[in-house]
Amino acid sequence: MRHKLAAIAGAVVLAAVAGCGAMPSSHTRDAQAQPSVDRNSTEATVIAGYLDVCLRVARGTPAEQAEILTTATNDYRAAPTPSRVLRYAMVLSTPGHAGNDPVVAQRLLREVLASPETLLPAERALAFVQMQQVERELALLSDNRRLQANAERTANEKIATLTRQVKTESDEKARLERLLKEAQAKLDAIANIERSSTNGRPQQQPEGRKP
Repeated sequence: MRHKLAAIAGAVVLAAVAGCGAMPSSHTRDAQAQPSVDRNSTEATVIAGYLDVCLRVARGTPAEQAEILTTATNDYRAAPTPSRVLRYAMVLSTPGHAGNDPVVAQRLLREVLASPETLLPAERALAFVQMQQVERELALLSDNRRLQANAERTANEKIATLTRQVKTESDEKARLERLLKEAQAKLDAIANIERSSTNGRPQQQPEGRKP
């Protein structure tokens, strides 16, 4: 791209110099006009850089991922320009690595989107799309935590119910055993009374015998 722009600029300069003798002095400024830059190509190159970083983070080894994250973090802290903030947010919002942090990424994306005039149109579009992706991810994480909390609460309630049932059954069993012992004690007492009463009576002589 740089070589192409240099060639275009050189050609324009040569054409201007060649035509200086034939042109009136009033048209000299027009001959020195700079070539226009292809904005679409520039934005495509910029966006390709963001996506390349995300791809390398997603597919890289842990060491490569850590290196990319460290570079993005240091760049952001050294000079938090809109482009560096966006790049850092893109790295943080890319899943599959230890530095993934959608909460911080969401905050950074909101920061750059709050001043859209500081970004290229393509950067604004990229930030907006990434923000939607991060918000969906955070919503899913929130739903997952809520479901886990509900499952844990339900499990705890079931455990508490079973514990109460076991305690109730245990208390009932202890009560029945106590009643059984009391009834057995009463029966033993009655049996002892009957034995004592029988042993204390005079024995009757059989009929037909006389002393």
